[in-house]
Amino acid sequence: MPAQRPKTLMLVCGETSGDLLGAQLMAGIRRLAGDRVKIVGVGGPAMAREGLESLFPLDATAVMGLREVVPAIPRILARVRQAADYAIAVHPDALVVIDSPDFTHRIAKAVKKRDPSIKTVNYVAPQVWASRAYRAKAMARYFDLILALFPFEVPFFEKYGLRAAFVGHPVVERRVRMTGGDALRARLGIGADAPLLALLPGSRSSEIRFIFPVFRDAVRLLAAKIPGLVTVLPTVPHVAAKVREAASGWPTPLHILENEADKYAAFDAADVALAASGTVTAELALSRTPMVVAYRVGGLTFALANRLMTVPYMTLINILLGRRAVPEFKQYDATPEALAGEVAHLFADKGARNAQIDAMNEFGRRLGEDEEAPSQRAARVLLNFIDA
Repeated sequence: MPAQRPKTLMLVCGETSGDLLGAQLMAGIRRLAGDRVKIVGVGGPAMAREGLESLFPLDATAVMGLREVVPAIPRILARVRQAADYAIAVHPDALVVIDSPDFTHRIAKAVKKRDPSIKTVNYVAPQVWASRAYRAKAMARYFDLILALFPFEVPFFEKYGLRAAFVGHPVVERRVRMTGGDALRARLGIGADAPLLALLPGSRSSEIRFIFPVFRDAVRLLAAKIPGLVTVLPTVPHVAAKVREAASGWPTPLHILENEADKYAAFDAADVALAASGTVTAELALSRTPMVVAYRVGGLTFALANRLMTVPYMTLINILLGRRAVPEFKQYDATPEALAGEVAHLFADKGARNAQIDAMNEFGRRLGEDEEAPSQRAARVLLNFIDA
């Protein structure tokens, strides 16, 4: 019997969080299929470590907010065309686009229009159940399968004619890496009893621009309230230079970390975190780090997005639990005074910290923390799909 030709999967992400998810998916595929599947596409450093040779870097596509997106549109559309042309030339057994719908969905749409025989899969679908549900109907025209992170997404998408399979949220797999806090404190010269605040301003340049000044002013207020406060700021390489520039003259001792392992150790080391809304809030919840969450974008971007929201919360733990388990502040409510007040409360009140940790335990159970690794389930569903 002749050897079966290797299957080809094309994976495409658009920013750092998608790169991490893509790397986990690649590892799951390798464990199940070994060399029987060839993986090509677009990714960042994490996917590169899993063996991906990316068509192009992510710096041109990792943008957010109208003011940032508009000037970048020519570059983004050029990358869309490049990725779509590559997919048509390679004709993969499936094109899997990961998160970043403003970028990745354009690729899926273009590929499906030019060659409907190429199967398209969306991993980490946009939260259309939270706003603009009508988009699910449009997605049914250019996606063949949704790999759903939450159980309630399956009936939602199927209602719009989209095949969906629940695989779980791969962020739970990072829980085992969130250790080493004591060693990090020792290496950085931070006392074991020193109050330590982790700052997570996001991985996009636009997030640094809008939320970093607010975080700085909040920390300035906290420094006056909490003697000996130390701050640690994990970041990613493509915005590290901007972060260091913006952090000049910081009001407390500050340690900027670019290593991913150090980021997770910082979660373990910190007493409290102040974070921009995003995937990192799920990571913090799984590390059981009490937090305060903020969301700030350009005024026009917020005005448009806020009108379309159909859920009362923006932070994943609050959405999933259906209550304000962690404090969150949107746009004009995300003031230095409000953020500093909540952070100071968490430092001072052990009961408030424990209440968050209890909610985080519940959050972990609902995400399937003690079940099969979500990326492994996603890999199995995906492989079965292309084999079928």
